[in-house]
Amino acid sequence: MGEGAAKELKSRWLAAAQLGLVSSTFSTLIGQLAASQLGRDAAVDWMTVAAQWADFSWALVFFGLFGRWTSRLAPRTLFWLAIPWAVFTSATEWFGLVPLFPFFQPIFTLQQPYWIGFLVHLSSALIYPLFAWLRWPLRRAPPTSAVRFAKRWAAGALLVLATFGLVSVIDGLGWPLPTLSRDVAGDQRYIRHMVTHHEQGIELAKLGKQRAQDPHLRALAALMVASQQSENRIFDRWWRGWSSEPMALCSSEERLAMPGYLTSAQMADARNAADGEFDAVFIRLMSLHHAGAVQMADNQWHSSGDPRLRLMAHAIRHEQQGEIALMNNVTGIEAVRQATRNMLANNL
Repeated sequence: MGEGAAKELKSRWLAAAQLGLVSSTFSTLIGQLAASQLGRDAAVDWMTVAAQWADFSWALVFFGLFGRWTSRLAPRTLFWLAIPWAVFTSATEWFGLVPLFPFFQPIFTLQQPYWIGFLVHLSSALIYPLFAWLRWPLRRAPPTSAVRFAKRWAAGALLVLATFGLVSVIDGLGWPLPTLSRDVAGDQRYIRHMVTHHEQGIELAKLGKQRAQDPHLRALAALMVASQQSENRIFDRWWRGWSSEPMALCSSEERLAMPGYLTSAQMADARNAADGEFDAVFIRLMSLHHAGAVQMADNQWHSSGDPRLRLMAHAIRHEQQGEIALMNNVTGIEAVRQATRNMLANNL
């Protein structure tokens, strides 16, 4: 690059900030549009993710702080660096920055499995090849191979957004992508049972939202309500898209056989508990209920069912073990340790 051309380049910090805006916007949109395909509700996920500014900040770190080494990398090299950079950034947040210093928010790590943050950061890092184009003032980028590659990459990113948008619209109209299950009957049984199990969990969590004396427990109960309601909406949408028959109600025998499904007497204990005793009763009963859901989700995760349903089951297994830890005020290093174990297995 000639001296004259180099003088026309923007500050790498300014270009990094612009790239951060583009990459964080892209990852946010992809997250919103792809959430339903992964059994996620983006609105609920935002209850435990403080802000999307993290992707903006990581772009500043990559091209600003490390810009002496990264700002001249070819777009193809930036593409190959996307996965390791996403692993590094998501792991730094999940294992350290958010649950420990400086944010001290164990709910993020305990309630959301690591792979969610990884996918968000990966979608952001995949926009980094645009840096070669954004480094130049508007409409003054020379027709170099790097700039041409970046422009084609931008067009591809827009096509990806449009594709996810179309799939999201079709899914929202009640036509999800066809099931890929090798055990349709098992998937249907799991959906029916988990919907019923969640309905009781929502009833109990609403009591906690209304009556818990500890404000943190009250807020956690509100999150449980939102999470399980959104999961039931996803289950219902998948059922209607994958089955021509309406979802049958679970029989009393099925409810009795469900792990963690509380008896009428146990639910009455929660409703009738004195104010000073309610929190302890709620934690005990919700822990039993969650343990049952974790067992059901773990079985589905290890099944031969639809990959989306299995991935959602993995998230449920992780989040409900994490919520038990949160009800028992687990924080710090212990929260990270438990979250790591919960991501890998049923530990109840």
